[in-house]
Parts: sequence; C-alpha cells; structure tokens
Amino acid sequence: MTPVALLGQWLATRLPAEATAWLAGGIDRMRASGADRDLYLLFSLASRKVGTKALALTAAELAAASSCRPGWDPCEWTLDQATRVYLLLASTTDGAETSRRLDRLCSAADIWELVALYRGLPLYPGAPLHVLRAAEGVRSNMRVVFEAVAHRNPYPAEQFGEPAWNQMVLKALFVGSRLHPIVGLDARRNALLARMLCDYAHERWAASRPVSPELWRCVGPFASGALLDDFRRLLERGSAVEQQAAALALLDASDPAATRLLESRPALALDARSGNLDWEKLAAAAA
Repeated sequence: MTPVALLGQWLATRLPAEATAWLAGGIDRMRASGADRDLYLLFSLASRKVGTKALALTAAELAAASSCRPGWDPCEWTLDQATRVYLLLASTTDGAETSRRLDRLCSAADIWELVALYRGLPLYPGAPLHVLRAAEGVRSNMRVVFEAVAHRNPYPAEQFGEPAWNQMVLKALFVGSRLHPIVGLDARRNALLARMLCDYAHERWAASRPVSPELWRCVGPFASGALLDDFRRLLERGSAVEQQAAALALLDASDPAATRLLESRPALALDARSGNLDWEKLAAAAA
C-alpha cells in the first residue's frame, strides 16, 4: 500500500461522517479543477474540519507505515497533520509540482501547518527536489518545526549532504533537542561531526554548562588520540549518566586504547555489553 492510500485508510476510520464527506468532496473538486487554490483552501480548513486530536495509530498501523515507507514513523502525527499531508499527496504525483506547491504552502503556513508539511517530507515524490525546503525547516527558530524535520523522519539521513547533516545534529544539541529520535543517526556518524561535537562540549565545559550525554554517541567510533581525553574526563569526573554514555560510546570505538579505557571500568563495561544500557534510556534519564 502506498503512503497516500494508507493515510486515506487511517483517516477514513477516524473521522466522523461530516469530516469524511468534506475531505472526499474536496479532493474530488481539487482533482477535477487541478487548480492550486482548491488545494490551498482545503489545506487551510483542515484543522477546523477534522480537528487536532492525535492520530493515535496502533502498533499494526505503525508497522504498516514502516513497511510501505522504510523509516516513516508517524507515531506523533495528529488528524489535521495527516489530512494536510494527504491533501498534498493527493493533489499531484509529479515531484516538481509537489515541490512548487510545498514551497507555496510553507510561505503562508502557521507553525502547526509547517510541522505537518515537514513531517510529510519522506512521502513526497521527487525527494531530491525538497532538500532546500528541508534545510529551511532545520534553520527554523521554532523547535517544533526543527524537530518535524529532525525527528522520526528519514528524509535528512537519505538526502542531506554531510555538512547539512552535521549542522542538524549540532543544532539539535544547541536547542536542547534529543538525538535519539533522529533517524539514521548511527549510520551517518562521521569524523568531522565527532570533532565538531567535541569542540562544542569543550565550549560548554569552559562555560560551566552541562553537556548532553547523547553527544558521545556520535563520537564513539572515532574515540582515538586526543578525543580519548574527553572520555577519560567523563569516566573520572562525569555524572553517573555521563559515565554510562561514555561506556556505551566506547563500545563502538576501534582503537585498542579506547577498549582498554572501557575495561578500566569493568562494571560499566559489563552493563554496556549486556544491554542493560541503551541510548534511549540514557536520553530519557538526562531529560
């Protein structure tokens, strides 16, 4: 099943009859006219017509989402967000046309309309055409808009180049956003990002400000040489959560010196290797 068909199915089982009739009639008119104005009108009316309650997908429905579009996780979507993405997908299957309409909608959107449009990024045709639009969402000063791109969204991992990806991860830490919901975080770790994050950590330490334990997840594979000094600091002077983060990160290191450093804390090493520690738990504990 395609994402647009799946969205239509979910909405059909959740919307009251009046809202269902409004949506079906609107889509028929939009497709018949092919005019932008019909899409924009329907889009603007969505929250009033269908409401803003949680979509509240079941485990089976979430599995279906991931099956039809790998990495798609709409667990936090609302009815109006699903409706808005459904309308844009139903309006055209052409990537260039979708990109043009997406830009027009974003230019006039309020904050929650932007969240819907950015959450829909992995579903739109012509994926490479939307990179600049996605980057605009990452630059947003509104955290919920930033997280609509960065969290539970496979689009950045698939389409962003290394500089844009690295800046997104760094900004997540800067605005106090969690790293765990970033899709593809481990696969996109890189040496430049590791150095950037360590520099950021040093700045925070120098200002006597806390550093998110999640940061070290992106540094672990590159823990060698001078970077190991940061892990020594964590193990010697860090909080319990920071020490646990250091242990988890060092599991991914290939330098034998990093392995020896981890083994110097046998209890932590055992917890990390046994699965008693994981990044999701650490992120929750640090929140």
